[in-house]
Amino acid sequence: MSFDYTLRCGLCDKEYDSAVIQRLCECGRPLLAKYRLTGSHSIIDKSLSAPLSDSIWRYRPLLPVKDIRNIICLGEGQTPLLPATRLGDHLGLRNVFIKDEAVNPSGSFKVRGMSAAISKAIEYGIDKFCVPTAGNAGGAAAAYAAAAGCTIRVYMPADSGDAFIDECKAYGAEVATVDGTIVDAGAKMRKECDPEEWFDLSTLKEPYRLEGKKTMGLELYEQFNGDLPDVIIYPTGGGTGLIGMWKAFNELEELGLIDSTRPRLVSVQAEGCAPIPKAFAEGREFAEPWPNPQTAALGLRVPSAVGDFLILRAIRETGGEAVAVSEQSWREGVKLLGHFTGIYACPEGGAVLAALIRLLIDEKVEPADGIVLFNTGTGFKYQHVL
Repeated sequence: MSFDYTLRCGLCDKEYDSAVIQRLCECGRPLLAKYRLTGSHSIIDKSLSAPLSDSIWRYRPLLPVKDIRNIICLGEGQTPLLPATRLGDHLGLRNVFIKDEAVNPSGSFKVRGMSAAISKAIEYGIDKFCVPTAGNAGGAAAAYAAAAGCTIRVYMPADSGDAFIDECKAYGAEVATVDGTIVDAGAKMRKECDPEEWFDLSTLKEPYRLEGKKTMGLELYEQFNGDLPDVIIYPTGGGTGLIGMWKAFNELEELGLIDSTRPRLVSVQAEGCAPIPKAFAEGREFAEPWPNPQTAALGLRVPSAVGDFLILRAIRETGGEAVAVSEQSWREGVKLLGHFTGIYACPEGGAVLAALIRLLIDEKVEPADGIVLFNTGTGFKYQHVL
């Protein structure tokens, strides 16, 4: 069984019926699933050994799909939390961990959101999808559409690299490339895909990718044996991962499983595209679109995010930070992760380590802090960049 839920705007709090297809609020901002978490949390305990318990669907009571027959699962989630002892020794830190999302199907954390979103869409009777992507989201969406026998169109920047384009085509997706960024890819998609015919899987423009991403927070709760780390450092493009974990921790508190103490959430972007660090430093509620975004860390080349206010709210409510790192520093981060952990990280994973080094220099982390670094994807798809 799953908890009942409604959909509520993250900005204006307007409520929507979850029994019918919803996308954005009338105000243009994201809708979030609000579960009725009443009664005992034993429903969660029972789900941990139920069918599909070796995937994100281990947490099915806190996920939106009602009928298990609609779930499209490729074994996503349940990724390792690896102690980075040698890296910690190198940095003078005692409790550093890597949450390695590269071992997911299709090689990135994006599969968590696509499993949830496409499964829920199938429950609504949808079988045609479209998505703009910097790379990994397109591959993830194409994989789950293929597993479901659905049609998908993927739009991505032409400089995303052959690995991402070829992957999507291998799953049977229609692929269109555009000059520019993911924003330009989204504009072309909206021009060519009638919303009455094609379901838009864009980041936070439907409510359910977020639900899949929040399972990273639920896994951390389990992997830390009912506790949570002091600091979580996470690369931020559209922001669903950061927002999702923040949402997961709030739901765990509502269930009575944790108290109000939260990990400090650190959002990481590239200096050449840093709308969140800029807005955070200026004390703004919303982030201005970043002009002429420039970074080879493709997942961070997102000049504007529809959930910007939620990212900033999560950072501030947890006492976190927003950090922008240089191209040189994230490249060095990839090398350091490889040398000290045996993980071939994506550029965004390298940026996370670069941010940790910055926080350490600025004395914003302590040697005894429990610190989780997220490597969100494999470096093998980024040969043209790395």
